[in-house]
Amino acid sequence: MKDRSHGLPATLRQTLTAARHKRRLSQAELGKLVGLPQMHVSAIETGRVVPRYNTLLDLVRVLDHDLLLVPRDLVPVVEALVQERNRKARNVEHEDEPLYQPDDEEDGESTERRS
Repeated sequence: MKDRSHGLPATLRQTLTAARHKRRLSQAELGKLVGLPQMHVSAIETGRVVPRYNTLLDLVRVLDHDLLLVPRDLVPVVEALVQERNRKARNVEHEDEPLYQPDDEEDGESTERRS
């Protein structure tokens, strides 16, 4: 079995904490939703405790996220989509635009180049 003493990656812990804040939940409230004491939620967020898979899955789902296995070569694509979504979330006027639009050439349409 792999050593779990290194903790969750900092980016994952930061994402969990940010998602909790976005939902306006305290650590105690989040803990109640998933059956954990506040101190355990705090220890997960700070990296002192590595949660079991089922606990992590419960946490992310309560926070309107999910865990996915992404082929390593597609990770940059997924990260780009998430970054674009976050950018558009900050700029509400573009919220109806899809996250991904194929290039015009992929649609079979041609576009004029602008100088």
